[in-house]
Amino acid sequence: MVLEGSSEALCPPPPLELRPSCNKSQPSMPLGSGSQPHDALFPGDKEPVKYGELIVLGHNGSLASGDKGRRRSRLALYKRPKANGVKPDVIHNVSTPLVSKALSNKSQHSISYTLSRSHSVIVEYTHDSNTDMFQIGRSTESMIDLVVTDSAGGGGGQGQGQGGAGGDGGQSAQSTISRYACRIICERSAPYTARIYAAGFDSSKNIFLGERAAKWRTSDGLMDGLTTNGVLVMHPAGEFVSEPTPGVWREISVCGNVFALRETRSAQQRGKLVDNESNTLQDGSLIDLCGATLLWRTPSGLRRTPTLKQLESLRQELNAARPQCPVGFNTLAFPSLAQRATVDKKQPWVYMNCGHVHGYHNWGFRKEKAGTGGTAPASTGDRECPMCRRVGPYVPLWLGCEGGLYLDAGPPTHAFCPCGHVCSEKTVQGWSQIPLPHGTHAFHAACPFCGTWLTGEQGHIKLIFQGPVD
Repeated sequence: MVLEGSSEALCPPPPLELRPSCNKSQPSMPLGSGSQPHDALFPGDKEPVKYGELIVLGHNGSLASGDKGRRRSRLALYKRPKANGVKPDVIHNVSTPLVSKALSNKSQHSISYTLSRSHSVIVEYTHDSNTDMFQIGRSTESMIDLVVTDSAGGGGGQGQGQGGAGGDGGQSAQSTISRYACRIICERSAPYTARIYAAGFDSSKNIFLGERAAKWRTSDGLMDGLTTNGVLVMHPAGEFVSEPTPGVWREISVCGNVFALRETRSAQQRGKLVDNESNTLQDGSLIDLCGATLLWRTPSGLRRTPTLKQLESLRQELNAARPQCPVGFNTLAFPSLAQRATVDKKQPWVYMNCGHVHGYHNWGFRKEKAGTGGTAPASTGDRECPMCRRVGPYVPLWLGCEGGLYLDAGPPTHAFCPCGHVCSEKTVQGWSQIPLPHGTHAFHAACPFCGTWLTGEQGHIKLIFQGPVD
């Protein structure tokens, strides 16, 4: 297989209809100018086929500015009313000066490989009635189904959101995400296999790999290549929800072949071909675009995660138990799932090094020596727990409300360190084991809800609540 593409960006039905986001913002609108209402796409009572869902890590249910159009934290891929896939057809060896003329036909999909100043290879594509294509990238042009950009203030993973989908409502001038980053090709017939490929077609229906891009001839005489910063994929080693064991990060080529990672993200020398692995996505596959990481969930995997209604029920159960601050004896309560910007006065706080849950108080700062033997408040903001005297971060607790990031629907008994996002034990254990790409060659586990790098021995803590004294 060389590669597959797309002819136009017709949009699937609104992704939040079947699985709503936890925020109460406006309902999802159809994507793309050529979109039609849900009923027009699928007349009658026929249930549309859903291939899977893409979830951008680092956002707890929606973008900070709200999900708008194709700029969102989550996208469901549905079977299109009409196939828009393409497949390789004709290969041309041309003189490089003639490339622009060969690519001028905007109705013809093609990929151009520039080998030298005097020689290029152009692969033309023809319509494929058996596949649907969905494109992902930083560009806001209509052929992109999911607009993904770097989050502002990633700060090396120490802030809120290492990667994102336009959380600041705009595009970063220094973004390392490609405008046409990748594409996902889904088979229109069961079992609806989804495959990922590096690079996407632009507004002229072309993919162009310049002279400096990593590219080569394959053993069967075809062409293949890599994008500048690469598209990395990691499939889980076992079943994502039952055996959350991370696999090995690989790089996917323009033709969908699998390679070991390059020495650095943009090195021109490709890694070694990995023959026994494929570009087929499975439940829990991670896709890294060098600035944002996406999680692929299958319909069967999503059925084992909590819905918005179930998460709200779990929140109400937590509050119904009337947890109390062991010092002030005031009753604590988790805020509504829609509230995520302001800390509520009843919100529970936790000492991250021990797990004791308290109400907020402004005492207990750890003192440190200052200059000539005096003391001063610690610059780290660490506190001393009044229950066990352990010193560490003291942060508010927030319920993780992006259900697609959960590994099960278990009770929210644990929190990620140091951000305080609360979810099930299995979920914190699973994500704490997964190294996520950062920069050109670093990897670090991070909270999937906000993107903050995990700290501590395990990256998470079991919460210790005190019940009502009466």
